[in-house]
Amino acid sequence: MKPIKVGLLGIGTVGSGTFNVLKRNQEEIQRRAGRGIEIAMVADLNVARAQEVVGAGVKVVADAREVIANPDIDIVIELIGGYGIAKALVLEAIAAGKHVVTANKALLAVHGTEIFAAAQAKGVMVAFEAAVAGGIPIIKALREGLTANSIQWVAGIINGTTNFILSEMRDKGLDFGVVLKEAQRLGYAEADPTFDIEGVDAAHKVTLMSAIAFGIPVQFDKAYVEGITQLGAADIKYAEQLGYRIKLLGITKRTAQGVELRVHPSLVPTQRLIANVEGAMNAVMVQGDAVGTTLYYGKGAGSEPTASAVIADLVDITRLHTADPLNRVPHLAFQPGAMSDLKVLPMAEVVTSYYLRLRVADQAGVLAKLTGLLADAGISIDAVLQREADQVSQAGENQTDVIILTHDTREGTLNDVLAQMQALPTVMAPIVRIRKEELN
Repeated sequence: MKPIKVGLLGIGTVGSGTFNVLKRNQEEIQRRAGRGIEIAMVADLNVARAQEVVGAGVKVVADAREVIANPDIDIVIELIGGYGIAKALVLEAIAAGKHVVTANKALLAVHGTEIFAAAQAKGVMVAFEAAVAGGIPIIKALREGLTANSIQWVAGIINGTTNFILSEMRDKGLDFGVVLKEAQRLGYAEADPTFDIEGVDAAHKVTLMSAIAFGIPVQFDKAYVEGITQLGAADIKYAEQLGYRIKLLGITKRTAQGVELRVHPSLVPTQRLIANVEGAMNAVMVQGDAVGTTLYYGKGAGSEPTASAVIADLVDITRLHTADPLNRVPHLAFQPGAMSDLKVLPMAEVVTSYYLRLRVADQAGVLAKLTGLLADAGISIDAVLQREADQVSQAGENQTDVIILTHDTREGTLNDVLAQMQALPTVMAPIVRIRKEELN
């Protein structure tokens, strides 16, 4: 059987990894797929560099549209990234009857509904294993492996940059700004790390997992997003003393009221496996009603780990290339006509527990006043830690830190209490609030 012909748009880090792994493991891949898979054409603005990567046997062009227009190309891999030209090219490839493999989580999280509908109408596949958690096959697990389950929640460390920064802050007791510079120097963080450190990248990924887990449309615009830029070394230290680690989690949860879709720093108990995921590694926990809790761990980025996911998609499409479209796994796991209209809850309606740190005047009655405000709102306290004044305040300040862990409460209720606390004359600095996830 003649090989499947693939066109590659963009041959940067992931593109070159895909080319090299496919070439290196061609024999095994062919034994699995039933036929060869060959990158026959590459589009990249830097034609000379691209030609250097692929050698003489592969046609390299500057214009991606030449790849899409080539009738011999069966599958187009989009590795350009971003929302702009990538969207136009993906839709043009679909219109030309090509299957698409992409690692572009931003594109699918924002425009996925339109892209999947176009692919459905044309009878082609859009595969995106590489868009979430690099080399970890989490999309396949959610779409296929756990298909028997009513999935209850998904929680993941799905951004390696922020996890590396948080690991370093904990290990070395340093503040965010210092560690960020080190992460940039080592190449773990981009020159402009905004998407990573503000939680946007993680929100793109959890949006896709939410759609697959619960059969809802992709709704990135409804996600609550909070990054790690405001985290201080003090809170990481206090969390550790209380038996928790702080991780930036992407969380999506099904409740009776709707779906939670959120990214923010979270305290996670140190005995959970996910709390011990360090450095630039990724991990995703999935809770299903039949299977219980499952954990998926591995490299979330990098040339060959991501290529591993891209090529797995190529093999899937190759196997199903001639199959009736009705026999394929739907893009978002659920049949297009059976999607749910479960609403995404605003953050004020989310119920979880909290870590609060208050810098207060070291005088009698302060703690009683704070706990009284929580009690009046019906918020139950799990633990209280008060630091010695001389460990916290500068000479002559006479201030101390009070740390309160709460039981589950509605976020909107807590927001009202925090406003009352902040207004107290004995509260000397902005209150730090970090959500706490037990992940039971």
